[in-house]
Amino acid sequence: MSAKDRSAVVLLSGGLDSATVLALARQQGFRCHALTVAYGQRHAVELQAARRVAQALGAVEHQLLPLDLRTFGGSALTADLEVPLDRDEAQMSSSIPITYVPARNTIFLALALAYAETRGAFDLFVGVNAVDYSGYPDCRPEFLQAFETLANLATKAGVEGGRFHVHAPLVQWSKAEIIRQGTALGVDYSLTHSCYAPSSEGLACGRCDSCVIRRNGFLAAGVADPTRYASLTS
Repeated sequence: MSAKDRSAVVLLSGGLDSATVLALARQQGFRCHALTVAYGQRHAVELQAARRVAQALGAVEHQLLPLDLRTFGGSALTADLEVPLDRDEAQMSSSIPITYVPARNTIFLALALAYAETRGAFDLFVGVNAVDYSGYPDCRPEFLQAFETLANLATKAGVEGGRFHVHAPLVQWSKAEIIRQGTALGVDYSLTHSCYAPSSEGLACGRCDSCVIRRNGFLAAGVADPTRYASLTS
């Protein structure tokens, strides 16, 4: 069966990476069912971005699933903790940051797996990145391989002879490579949102780890950054 005859579930946060992954899956001919999780993140403006991206890139369906991880907290994205600002690359890579949401990608992939099984899809796409990943342990290739094994052991579809695949095409790409590829595929990055601490108007702060990585990626790619920033560091 060719990709054009297959459906896929794409985890879509509304950020730069997941938008690029959706474009890549569409380029490969997959019918894409986009899944966005409203997990209580403080940067809820990304949910609006996810809707824009899903429509612009031709998802056949877009599900917005509420699952409030603020019940557990434990992260600057789901609890009243300060988002780190103005950190350099060495600081970002020194330890797992407070913006890590406990088990987030495990939870999201499990939801994508359940969604895929209801749609007869065996391909899951996720925009994790092990190069510019701010130290998150659930963005590593080892984790993705382990989850794929789990998917084929833990589902009716897997037991009955189907084969799930977890696609993470960006996992070894630099942010600049991601941006160049997405630009070539026609991704409009002005529709996306990456900031961990946006203003009340939804403007990117320009100072959190995610903003710094994004800005540096556009600079390295030689592509104009369309992000609307509330402020910028020198």
